[in-house]
Amino acid sequence: MMLAGYLVAVLAGLFAVVAIYAMLSSLPNAPDYFSVVGVSPIAALLVPPLGMFIYFLTIVLTGMQTLVFALIAEFFSLRNALLHMMFGAIAAVAGFALIWPGASENPERWADMGIIGTAGVVAGLVYWLIAGRDAGFRRPLFERA
Repeated sequence: MMLAGYLVAVLAGLFAVVAIYAMLSSLPNAPDYFSVVGVSPIAALLVPPLGMFIYFLTIVLTGMQTLVFALIAEFFSLRNALLHMMFGAIAAVAGFALIWPGASENPERWADMGIIGTAGVVAGLVYWLIAGRDAGFRRPLFERA
């Protein structure tokens, strides 16, 4: 379930990024590239290899840290939704830092890091719904009714 949860969570995170940028592009004084990112899924739908490239790139950028977080959650039987959402945000921001190396020093990228972190929260929630609620190698002795 970990792999299925991760793949669906990445897809949900990508949808969340697009939705957040689309909503923020309607705000006054929003940067111009917000509207470009908000309509970019149309290009990904018209050119499926582009969409698959974005999906694969996201998996490559967030895979290692997500694997570490998932193994920690499994080993310690961490089933808290907020913890999975925090893990998703950290993994997403870390993946963003891999693609934008100097993002933390550039004040223009702080908004992007917040948006990506919020999408990571959504992805963490989706992962928790699929695989995180039953995390852990240890199972309780008695099932609760």
